[in-house]
Amino acid sequence: MKIKPAPGAYDFQLLIKNILAYSLVLEPEREIVYSNKSRYNYHTLNKRIRQLANVLNSLGANGGAPVGVIDYDCHRYLECYFGIPMTGNVLHTVNWRLSPAQILYTIKHAQDKILIVNEDFLPLVEGFIDQIPFVAHIIVTTDNNSAASNAYKSYEHLLLQAADTYDFPDFDEDAVATMFYTTGTTGDPKGVYYTHRQLVLHTFHLAATFGFVGGAAGRMSSDDVYMPLTSMFHVHAWGFPYLATMYSLKQVYTGRFDATTVTELIANEGVTFSHCVPTILQMVLNKADEQQTDLSRWKVVSGGAAMPVALAKRALQMGIDLRASYGMSETCPVICSGYIPLACKDNDIDWQARTRSRTGTWPLFTDMRIVDAQGNDVPKDDTTQGEIVLRAPWLTNGYLYDDVRGAELWTGGYLHTGDVATINERNSIRIADRIKDVIKSGGEWISSIALESFIGQHPWVAETAVVGLPDAQWGERPCALVVPHAGKTLTADILRDHLQQYVNSGELSKWAVPELYKWVDAIPKTSVGKIDKKEIRRSI
Repeated sequence: MKIKPAPGAYDFQLLIKNILAYSLVLEPEREIVYSNKSRYNYHTLNKRIRQLANVLNSLGANGGAPVGVIDYDCHRYLECYFGIPMTGNVLHTVNWRLSPAQILYTIKHAQDKILIVNEDFLPLVEGFIDQIPFVAHIIVTTDNNSAASNAYKSYEHLLLQAADTYDFPDFDEDAVATMFYTTGTTGDPKGVYYTHRQLVLHTFHLAATFGFVGGAAGRMSSDDVYMPLTSMFHVHAWGFPYLATMYSLKQVYTGRFDATTVTELIANEGVTFSHCVPTILQMVLNKADEQQTDLSRWKVVSGGAAMPVALAKRALQMGIDLRASYGMSETCPVICSGYIPLACKDNDIDWQARTRSRTGTWPLFTDMRIVDAQGNDVPKDDTTQGEIVLRAPWLTNGYLYDDVRGAELWTGGYLHTGDVATINERNSIRIADRIKDVIKSGGEWISSIALESFIGQHPWVAETAVVGLPDAQWGERPCALVVPHAGKTLTADILRDHLQQYVNSGELSKWAVPELYKWVDAIPKTSVGKIDKKEIRRSI
């Protein structure tokens, strides 16, 4: 039954402006801190966002205009998270770690009308400026409040000249708010986009998952001091800046990533909650050891790649409250996180490290299945592998201007992640591998992630990555790239002997033990800090 609403009943739309509005309710005097360069409270944040809205309006961005941002993690980026979509325009977070050709492709594909560019990236943009005539304005951000060149508008000068009052309009909650581009193994980068409704619901999901669920590790509350260590150009910094702003948390932004700066900010600003990929966590732990920084109040959500058990154990030994999570560009992104109530009651640190490294459990309003090649649910035995497929109200609806790949993503009415996993009787997910990274040897599957975890637990191994290489007899065989700790000499025999304990325990098949090892100084990484297995396979 559908009943006509009363005359004058307000049709409340789920818009990002309502997230910002609540920031003035609880603790508006709390600060937004940009490294050692800037700090202001939520009253000022709201005024600056309104000034940005007036600037966009004066430049002709009156709704529906894509606005690209190329900047480091900072207070200005946070202002763009709100000011651009709240005016009905579309925030395009440009991944400046892509190649110049890929960056140009994303700007052209998005048809950005305005670019907000940190002065460090001006030479990059000027290198292809003759190929982007559709960009009407370039606004330069600097840390000294002056434009890098008279040829461009200055972000700070434009804000100073703009009024700090603005009545953000109501519009359809299904209007696109943000977009960015993700790269795959083949083809051009794919445009992923999200609506206001999807972002608001994802924010509510984070609040419930990280704040309400009892017994979970790494919980987030309105009293935390928040510092993202995931780039703001990457899937809205996992959505946490929206949640932190809604509840007026003190927020700390690092600028260009530097492990020394990070550890100093943790100590000086009292940071208690962050999120990052495992490689970033490892860099921070190394620096904290070097500087003897106390991390015992720090809660960390790790995602973007499988959490190595050895790294989890090291973090726990340093007093960090660690929690693994799972998501992808197409899932807004957090779609699975560690619900491990028993972990908080077990003093066995090795068990803790294994448990906290699991991917975890899906949140409310999510239909997650692990299916075989025929689309049937796999048994909850934590052994049988299948692909993760999803339905949730905050998943992207497709790819920008790309119906073919969008239809492939949503085959059969479920979003296909391309990730292989198992599930146990407690509904806890364990990622086994990406479909494209599973090593197919002699008709059996070998998980590169599992091998990386086992190899990484040798005390002399600093970092490792495993890929499959062609083999005439078996189809593929695993090859391990290994970075030894400084001053340590590893051999293939040492690592094979180390892996024998996992063979003996039944965790690893004898035939899955690698014969091939390569000793390297560093593991290639993608633009967002993940192990770049595509590059590894290309180079060996």
